[in-house]
Amino acid sequence: MEAFFFLVFGALATLVAGLELSKTSKDRINTSSAFNSFKNNYLLVYSLMMAGDWLQGPYVYYLYSHYGFGKGEIGQLFIAGFGSSMLFGTIVGSLADKKGRKRACVTYCITYILSCITKHSPQYKVLVLGRVLGGIATSLLFSAFESWLVAEHNKRGFEQQWLSITFSKAIFLGNGLMAILSGLFGNVLVDSLQLGPVAPFDAASCFLAIGMIVILSTWTENYGDPSENKDLLTQFRGAAAAIAAGSMYTFVFLWTPALSPNDEDIPHGFIFATFMLSSMLGSSIASRLLAHPNPKVESYMQIVFLISSAALMLPVVTNFLVPPSGVKGGGISFSGCIQLIGFCTFEACVGIFWPSIMKMRSQYIPEEARSTIMNFFRIPLNIFVCIALYNVKALPMTVMFGMCSLFLFVASMLQRRLMMIAEIHKSRSQDWTGMREIDTEADPLT
Repeated sequence: MEAFFFLVFGALATLVAGLELSKTSKDRINTSSAFNSFKNNYLLVYSLMMAGDWLQGPYVYYLYSHYGFGKGEIGQLFIAGFGSSMLFGTIVGSLADKKGRKRACVTYCITYILSCITKHSPQYKVLVLGRVLGGIATSLLFSAFESWLVAEHNKRGFEQQWLSITFSKAIFLGNGLMAILSGLFGNVLVDSLQLGPVAPFDAASCFLAIGMIVILSTWTENYGDPSENKDLLTQFRGAAAAIAAGSMYTFVFLWTPALSPNDEDIPHGFIFATFMLSSMLGSSIASRLLAHPNPKVESYMQIVFLISSAALMLPVVTNFLVPPSGVKGGGISFSGCIQLIGFCTFEACVGIFWPSIMKMRSQYIPEEARSTIMNFFRIPLNIFVCIALYNVKALPMTVMFGMCSLFLFVASMLQRRLMMIAEIHKSRSQDWTGMREIDTEADPLT
């Protein structure tokens, strides 16, 4: 089965390299040296922040299991994190808009470092505290940094289209390359050097500390005004993204038990790196799509949601078509290999999702209250994930994946609705502009 992992990894690496090397001038946007310097600074910080996050990802479930907790208790720990993000998300988002996005980014670093420190304790209450701190940090990671970027980009007078370059590069590097390196580095720390499952969390703290130093020494502050109201377009965009992201975060919890239902010996770090390589493939595809006016983001994201929905239905289908072996231990099963391909497809969709949804957020969410609104729409996401994890012992794995698939299908429908509303809104704006021009021509005094 090791040959299968290397085959999948090699195929994905070849696809990513081929897509990047085959880019032509039509797939690239000409920019200025000032923008490139600004972009590279942000990408450095974002990559360090994501390295601190991704180093922990493959080993959270494993660490809790190592401390002797069962699936139900681990589910409750995950609930503490998502519940914390739900309760404090809008608060920290509002504070980021009022007190400054740079301060919020520094707060993310400090909070996440403290969360990593709690992983040294096997005490349940200490681990719950760590999950609460981690939930607050996650809310800041997925709102404050993007809010700072968009505000600073506009403040410096860069072209609006150039934002898509930073978004796609951030996902390619931060959610792709850094995630792969983090997964492989975590594998070395835990398996090769035998430092234990807490070692990746210590390494994460180091990366976060370095990133915080760069932020303090190179970033300027910017603010917002959380009194800004949301329009209908923002509400539909937020709903679709929240539902889709809920399925994605539930997947983080599900993939480990799905690929090792009988305690099979699977290389967590290597599989995680394979997932992230798939995400890089998706972000590379997204960068090409975003470089062209057509197809529009609102259009192709419908297809992305449908494909991801089908990919997460694969565990349900294989459960009925391929009978479980029931043999404890050993390597990954045949059904596990099939599911791994589906999961890689899903991660490729995630790679397309993030830069595309960031692009839509820059269009539809008002700048003045960006952090507040982004965290506001994380509330239904966290509610869905908490409900799913609370019932993890009662619901079979196939039901959990079926729910995720269903919600992604609903996200596709909402995405279609968003596109229709956007087109109607654009048509009305054009009609109003045309009427104003006619009135001006008819009355020379205006």
